[in-house]
Amino acid sequence: MALAPSRSLLALAAFSGLTAVVLGALGAHGPVHDLLAAAGKLESWETGVRYQLPHSMFLYVLALFLGQAGKSAKIGWILTFVGTLLFSGSIYLLAYMGWKFLGPVTPLGGVILMIGWVVLAFASWKQPA
Repeated sequence: MALAPSRSLLALAAFSGLTAVVLGALGAHGPVHDLLAAAGKLESWETGVRYQLPHSMFLYVLALFLGQAGKSAKIGWILTFVGTLLFSGSIYLLAYMGWKFLGPVTPLGGVILMIGWVVLAFASWKQPA
């Protein structure tokens, strides 16, 4: 019997996907686009969206199967979520708000994101074939 997926993890992944689409649209049109373009930050904003959207979709699909996965996969999910939040979130705030103190958060988020993928790779090797 398959275990049910975690509703809270599904909801977090769906919310992350929603915000990626909204922020992508804001960066592509209207006053946010104009402000980012004028500041030369549009490419940075797009990088945040380019990482957040596919990772959100991945996290949603992964959450569907976490009920059948081990603890390592759940830790990998959390690390991937936190890494995406820190990486993309810091880019959005740096680009839009100009909060330079967040500069170190972006690479930290990237490292956490990479660690999440490594943990997920090891979790897959621990699963029975």
